Amino acid sequence: MGGTISTFLSADTIRSILSYVGGEAKYIWGLKGNLVDLQTQKENLIAKKQDLLNKVKLAEQQSRTRRTTTVELWFRRVEEMETKVENLQKEGDQQVDRLCLGGFCSKDLISSYDFGKKVENLKEKVIELKKEEDAMKEVYEGVPEGAAVEKAVDRTIVGQESILDRVWRCITDQEKNEEIIGLYGMGGIGKTTLLKQVNNKFCSEEHDFDVVIWSVVSREPNLKQIQEDIGKRIGFSTDSWQGKRFEERASDITNTLKHKKFVLLLDDIWESEIDLTKLGVPLQTLDSGSRIVFTTRFEGTCGKMGAHKNRYKVFCLGDDDAWKLFEGVVGRYVLNKHPDIPKLAKDVARQCHGLPLALKTVGNAMASNVYPEEWKEAIEILSASASKFEGMEKKVLSSLKFSYDSLPKDELRSCLLYCCLFPEDSEILKTELIEYWKSEGFVDSSSGWGVLGALVRACLLEEGGDDVKMHDMIRDMALWIANEIEEEEEEEENFLVRAGIGLTDAPKIEEWEGVKRISLIENEIQSLPQIPTCPHLRTLLLNGNCIVKITDSFFQSLPSLRVLNLSGNNYLTELPVGISSLVSLHHLDLSFTGVRGLPQELKALVNLRYLNLEYTREMSRIPEQLISSFPKLQVLRMLHCGCCAHRPIVEEGNVLSDDAESLMKEIHCLEQLNLITLSLRGSRGVENFLKFPKLQNITQALHIKDCNSLPLNLLHLANMEHLEELDIEDSNLEDWNVDCAGEVQKMRKLHSVVIRNCSNVKDLTWLVFVPNLKWLRIVGCDDMEEIISVEKFEKLSEVSEMMGELNLFSELEYLSLGNASNLKRIYRDPLPFPQLKEIDISKCPKLKKLPLNSSSAKGLKIVIYGEKEWWEELQWEDQATQNAFSPCFRPF
Repeated sequence: MGGTISTFLSADTIRSILSYVGGEAKYIWGLKGNLVDLQTQKENLIAKKQDLLNKVKLAEQQSRTRRTTTVELWFRRVEEMETKVENLQKEGDQQVDRLCLGGFCSKDLISSYDFGKKVENLKEKVIELKKEEDAMKEVYEGVPEGAAVEKAVDRTIVGQESILDRVWRCITDQEKNEEIIGLYGMGGIGKTTLLKQVNNKFCSEEHDFDVVIWSVVSREPNLKQIQEDIGKRIGFSTDSWQGKRFEERASDITNTLKHKKFVLLLDDIWESEIDLTKLGVPLQTLDSGSRIVFTTRFEGTCGKMGAHKNRYKVFCLGDDDAWKLFEGVVGRYVLNKHPDIPKLAKDVARQCHGLPLALKTVGNAMASNVYPEEWKEAIEILSASASKFEGMEKKVLSSLKFSYDSLPKDELRSCLLYCCLFPEDSEILKTELIEYWKSEGFVDSSSGWGVLGALVRACLLEEGGDDVKMHDMIRDMALWIANEIEEEEEEEENFLVRAGIGLTDAPKIEEWEGVKRISLIENEIQSLPQIPTCPHLRTLLLNGNCIVKITDSFFQSLPSLRVLNLSGNNYLTELPVGISSLVSLHHLDLSFTGVRGLPQELKALVNLRYLNLEYTREMSRIPEQLISSFPKLQVLRMLHCGCCAHRPIVEEGNVLSDDAESLMKEIHCLEQLNLITLSLRGSRGVENFLKFPKLQNITQALHIKDCNSLPLNLLHLANMEHLEELDIEDSNLEDWNVDCAGEVQKMRKLHSVVIRNCSNVKDLTWLVFVPNLKWLRIVGCDDMEEIISVEKFEKLSEVSEMMGELNLFSELEYLSLGNASNLKRIYRDPLPFPQLKEIDISKCPKLKKLPLNSSSAKGLKIVIYGEKEWWEELQWEDQATQNAFSPCFRPF
């Protein structure tokens, strides 16, 4: 029978039986007890793990502490063991059911033996893990200090990610010598948030810097505190430094930092630069890769701190990014409360004009307002006076006022406040603004541009080519200062500003009383109060309205008025004789009005320094001896004055005659005059103008009309060194050539040329002498065949030493060609147009090709207007050129 059993049992089975008989039967008869012991040991292990985990977590709550690697590995092994025990215990009941003979044998001998052995082994491993925990001495450790200490920020930046990326590249790109980096912009725009984000990138990004140091400089810098901030980050405790002098601590900083690759982040530097060497910062190490990054409100501080190349202006947010920030502050709960709220909320956000500080302040104030009526009320308050809105005065306007207060001179502050007289988003012509300041007495003849530059560098005005703009939040701050703060201090600086808000009636006369400056620009006002009593009023801006008539008595109680602007009132055809009461007037602007004649009574304005009669097209009479009665006149603008009026060639007692002789003589008598703009009609008028070289030297803009033979030649033009605009109309340009090119100087200030309805002119090759031409308009010149003649251009290059390197049309922004039936080309070869914005072509049927190739105006968004038929027949340099400019076309 034993042979029979051996036949059916495998070798492994026989070995198992032998092991069982040999003393390992405990794996079967001890299975129940081992399963219980395993459960107990597992529970004890889990308890130990939980106790240790609580201990570690408590330690990790302390700064710069973490669990050891050994503990972390032990936790993972315990978790793995828990899983193994649980999986084994799932088979336990099944294996126990197989036991027989009172638990001393099994129905499946091999399976029970193997399972019992696993239970025993796993129990021993659980016991070993418990012993490992008992043997652990250090379960947590101090964290090595990183390069930077993370800064708390309210939210991730919105809309300024590109600046953050550029600054980070400047810091980490060791190939570039970009050691000192400046971030500048107006208050509340997010400079500190950006710098904190830069700091925090050192906590999350890979880099090779040893230490990142943060210090706040502020308006009145405490050099000792900045020094302590630096010392603390590089290992000097306050106690060890307590007894050391400033110079000794600077030496300690130098000796430490010169061996490190560091980044120094300085937040909020004002106009006074910080002497880093005095603090102990070793600037020589910047050549080895160390960096300094700072924020400031003043662009000029960038230069003072050495950020000559690497300065980045932080701009306000665009509408989309502003809404994203505002939406995040307010929260979806409120925005979803009523279907009208999201649209109203976007209107509220727009009232913040992209300034992050304002968006956050207003957003927080509105974060619990769930009724649409509350949002409508907020829009009304912000539109009328931002200072009245909750938190704006304390958090936003007061912050912006720091920049105003930091301006070093009262004249700068007065000039800034003056800018709030203009409507929101106005583009204020720089030259016009400076003339206002001069007439008010804020600046003299030489300091205006310096003041303008200082305000731009302080980020209180925004640069815009020929214009400046005042950010609407800066404007709100200026109005707040002028109307509320000055009033509290009992100074008569309060302004009455109702500019660009659609008024049809002037403010009530009671509102005028006691006011120093009034602005009603760009409204629809037709009539003015009868007799305003304003003894302190110095500026009255009424331009851009619909005023029809001004009563004689209106000006009688304005004895201090210095600036009066009536421009743009097209329906105003005459001035009241009562204007003679304005004996203090310095600045009178009548441009773009319908005024037909100036009254003799204007002679009383002996203090007048600025008179603007430009585009008074219907002006037909200016009395003799009137212009010459203004001995202090410095600026006289008469471009297109009387150009549409019907008058005799010569009229006694009127200087507005075609021969212009009387006018030229009177203008010539004005000793303080330094700028004129003129319109001349007929050859005699031009001849009389040319008799006075002094007048040519101060001419800024010149309009010539109806000259059958133009006495003016290229040499005359070149000698007008201040000429900026030239407009020739209905004249014969047959004798206008470039034969005298060898004697011609470049006309560097001339930037606008208009040629209209001129005969016998085949080209304008002389434009090569106008290197800064921005605006070129040619209309109704049927004899013109090309703008720049290649043949004449080549001859000019041979005879003129002044030609030098010519980048033809390199500054051109606007080109308009119309009604030129024989015009075949602008120039033979393609030209680069790096500044070009717009091309207008109409009724030029022979112009089949533009001087463009695929590289012309690269990177610019050019618009080309023209007839569809002309565009379809246009010939291109190549397919690439056509592909480049096809999206630019806009049909008339």
